[in-house]
Amino acid sequence: MTFKPEHLKQVSTRSELIELAREHNIPIDKTIRQLQYEKELEQLQIEMVNLQKWVARTGRRLAIIFEGRDAAGKGGSIKRFKEHLNPRSSRVVALSKPTAVERGQWYFRRYIKVLPNPGEMVFFDRSWYNRAVVEPVNGFCTDEEYEIFMSQVNEFEKMLIQSNTHLIKIYFSITKKEQASRFKDIKSNPLKKWKMTAVDERAQELWDDYTTYKERMFEKTNTKHAPWKVINANDKAPARLETIQYILGKIPYE
Repeated sequence: MTFKPEHLKQVSTRSELIELAREHNIPIDKTIRQLQYEKELEQLQIEMVNLQKWVARTGRRLAIIFEGRDAAGKGGSIKRFKEHLNPRSSRVVALSKPTAVERGQWYFRRYIKVLPNPGEMVFFDRSWYNRAVVEPVNGFCTDEEYEIFMSQVNEFEKMLIQSNTHLIKIYFSITKKEQASRFKDIKSNPLKKWKMTAVDERAQELWDDYTTYKERMFEKTNTKHAPWKVINANDKAPARLETIQYILGKIPYE
């Protein structure tokens, strides 16, 4: 059993919440873990606000890439990271598939247009790394296009960093079993069904192919100037806390 809205309306302190848990046979350990998570998340969100102030004051650019398998929790994490940030200087970028015109352009051009401006933070819910994993696995690009991307991406990122942009690359890692469980939850939830795409439907079937291209991506693009941070995302709460801590630790903000 878990807390219901009418339960939470009855309490105003931590001790009352714990007592309520006992009365309704709600696991105390689970309650305490949730309370600890909420408290630590709040403190980290405060630091994210401080980081944003520093970015705005110094005119720096901050681009944070979130990659991972389908249903790894990228979007939900981004939501928690920026829910208290000033929307005037923070954005979420989640591009749809390229248009016919964009298909004929240099691949990175569509991403250049949405990079952070001076004093701005941008969260990428998937990024140019679509071409490193999702596109080749699903046949959305040619072998030549894939190879060209892999030969250019490191220099592209080096240019961004040399142009006063802080680039952080996060990869949310989940198991095949956990992905299947989350897909099941998405399909059964009327508020989440929209998240399930044709690509998602084939993700379990193509699991090994995704693994192969993911490992190639890490081998080629885990560079000194733009390393990957892999987060164990099977448990969403600690994954979110670890990710924010990592971001805060990578930026020399005041």
